Amino acid sequence: MSEPGATETLRVLGLSLGIGEPESALRERALATAGLEASDLRGFRIARKSLDARRHGGTRRLRFVAHVDLVIDAGRRTTGLERALRSGRAAPAPARGRVEVDARHESVSRARVAIVGAGPAGLFAAHVLARNGVCAVVIERGPALVERGRAIARFERSREVDPERNLLFGEGGAGTYSDGKLYTRIAHPLEVPLLEELVACGAPPEILYDARAHVGTDRLHRILPRLRERLEASGVLFQFDTRVDGLVLTGGGVAPARVAALRTSAGEIACDAVVLAPGHSARDTWRALAEAGVVLESRPFQLGARVEHPQALVDAGRHGTGPEARLLGPAYYALVCRATEDVAEAHSFCMCPGGQIVASVNTPGMLCTNGMSNSRHSSPFASAAIVATLGPREIGPGVFAGVAFQEKLERAAFEAGGGGFTAPAQRVQDFLAERDSGGIGRTSYRLGACPGRLDRLLPPPVRAALVRALARFDREIPGFAGPEGLLVGVETRSASPIRMPRDPESFRAHGFANLVPCGEGAGWAGGIMSAAIDGARAAQALIQFGVAPPA
Repeated sequence: MSEPGATETLRVLGLSLGIGEPESALRERALATAGLEASDLRGFRIARKSLDARRHGGTRRLRFVAHVDLVIDAGRRTTGLERALRSGRAAPAPARGRVEVDARHESVSRARVAIVGAGPAGLFAAHVLARNGVCAVVIERGPALVERGRAIARFERSREVDPERNLLFGEGGAGTYSDGKLYTRIAHPLEVPLLEELVACGAPPEILYDARAHVGTDRLHRILPRLRERLEASGVLFQFDTRVDGLVLTGGGVAPARVAALRTSAGEIACDAVVLAPGHSARDTWRALAEAGVVLESRPFQLGARVEHPQALVDAGRHGTGPEARLLGPAYYALVCRATEDVAEAHSFCMCPGGQIVASVNTPGMLCTNGMSNSRHSSPFASAAIVATLGPREIGPGVFAGVAFQEKLERAAFEAGGGGFTAPAQRVQDFLAERDSGGIGRTSYRLGACPGRLDRLLPPPVRAALVRALARFDREIPGFAGPEGLLVGVETRSASPIRMPRDPESFRAHGFANLVPCGEGAGWAGGIMSAAIDGARAAQALIQFGVAPPA
């Protein structure tokens, strides 16, 4: 018997919604599918909504597919609901995660936790710690958002990069100047509560269920200050313009080492535990951590080049040219070309509809491209990284072999562009034919592009994977490998080449009692939301297992 007033949540799967139909139609369709009446309903929410643009019998029929959650009295069953449950059209909804931790270790009550990095992992680690009453200070090598924006504007005018104030370091991390995508390839219970925090900071409510949830760089610049205000109101402290240069340790030997303080550009900062969320470009931080005894290991990573097309070409290829397509806005793609025995897999990454290509750099003399777009996707260009994976076989042995490989390629790309962060570019057709591009036409890259031989610049295994992938993608989006396609620069930082091994339960770094690595820079995530979830999980593990070694 269910307790009086108890409820349960059922998820109704695979509902169809026409282009232009109101989302309110899903409520009635869900009730009909589940065999329930409106009077049975205690709550309703859209759990997921995605566009189905596949061809059926050679004809494209655009529609949305949605899953919705119905809250009903616990134990309520009808003949129709039993039928829906048996057929799989309805099922118990996945458990919703909670930020709060029930099993709290006594050692965290008066602990002061230092969080290294103010990217998604660091910010949501701070969010979880604050919600559980744990004192946290976020230490970020770059500036707060307003000063960061000024520094980037100076870089675009002068082409002189500031190693600490750029598109990679500062409030929000590298994701602040990206596409602002808030979806993941994982289904984790913490995703919804973390997205709800972003909605409370001004993000559109649709991010809670949109399968291609996107905020945009412009909105992120309004959301991040509100998130910081909410964290500060919860007791979180922020220390910007402070670079971590090393660790002050106690213990070691038989007992795990403990971090007593951080050595920073602003002096030592005492702490009882450290959450490490340094981001995927903190190469000097990785080396300082290795010198302090933190275990690091090389891991496979992806690199390739940015490919750019007119957005109209992508729209036509994905949505067609019918009247319904005009209601959808700029089209998105996620393309994969599977590996063969001889050629590695290649896939698109960080696709930016209606966006622009940017110089994602923090070091003079090195060039790496990335993409970003605002919420309206108003640019006439669409771009994405087309990348392949390299591992120890291609990059060689050694913990920092991947870093050295990235740096070598970034230097070569900078030189190929003639300096000043001008990017080398090559038409897709010329890349495939292994020939010079006489002209490259327009590009969204503001620092300018010049003809360059990317087919020679990229490592042979990556070049081979991209050649095969571009031809494959042209069959999915006609014109992808045609005259309007342009490859720009090299994209080397879509994933970290370093991983910090950690205990799967406590998240503690190997050999340490109070050091918890997380996020992209620790090799445990690859995007805004996956990093945010990993940071939140790391904080929960710290609260659960404490700042002292388990007995």
